[in-house]
Amino acid sequence: MTLVSCVSRTVLHVGSGVYRPDKLHSLFSSSEWREVRVDIDPAVRPDIVTSITDLSMVADASVDAIWSSHNIEHLHAHEVPVALAEFRRVLKTDGFALITLPDLQAIARLVLEDKLDEPAYMSPAGPVAPLDMVFGLRASIAHGNHYMAHHTGFTARTLGKALLDAGFGHVKVTRDEASFNLWAIAYVTPPAGVDTAS
Repeated sequence: MTLVSCVSRTVLHVGSGVYRPDKLHSLFSSSEWREVRVDIDPAVRPDIVTSITDLSMVADASVDAIWSSHNIEHLHAHEVPVALAEFRRVLKTDGFALITLPDLQAIARLVLEDKLDEPAYMSPAGPVAPLDMVFGLRASIAHGNHYMAHHTGFTARTLGKALLDAGFGHVKVTRDEASFNLWAIAYVTPPAGVDTAS
């Protein structure tokens, strides 16, 4: 008996970095999802080499989901609307973007406590301090990976507004203060049962 894979949906993993299965959010871990990796750095061998501000090689309304983990903050502020509009353009009508990035409000609390350069948590790349969360991981930047520098940042309100301004029909942003992250899910079309009037 031959088992046939039933891949039916595509997730565009933007800013994917080096390939590791655990970098893909668990939401996309089933066999129904096919990952297409996008990164600006050819050294990480993505499927598509490009900036997230130019997804022109991806057709309109052709992907089911976008997974964006800690890369929008690497853009300059004026590039953010361009990238989010590209996300919106390539998603199907019933598609969505799942996004996580640093929560500047949570980080600011540590800065107010004068813990700017003290490790807040340990990552696979080493200790991460508020300074790294705001400006980019210093160790990576020092080793020549200038793509790791941060050029903008968000609060829950500004992230939600940016996604709505990009044309998403429904956006939900949550804060994970323990990890100093924001999480957003942005739907092209509001899911059934969602009241968008309020």
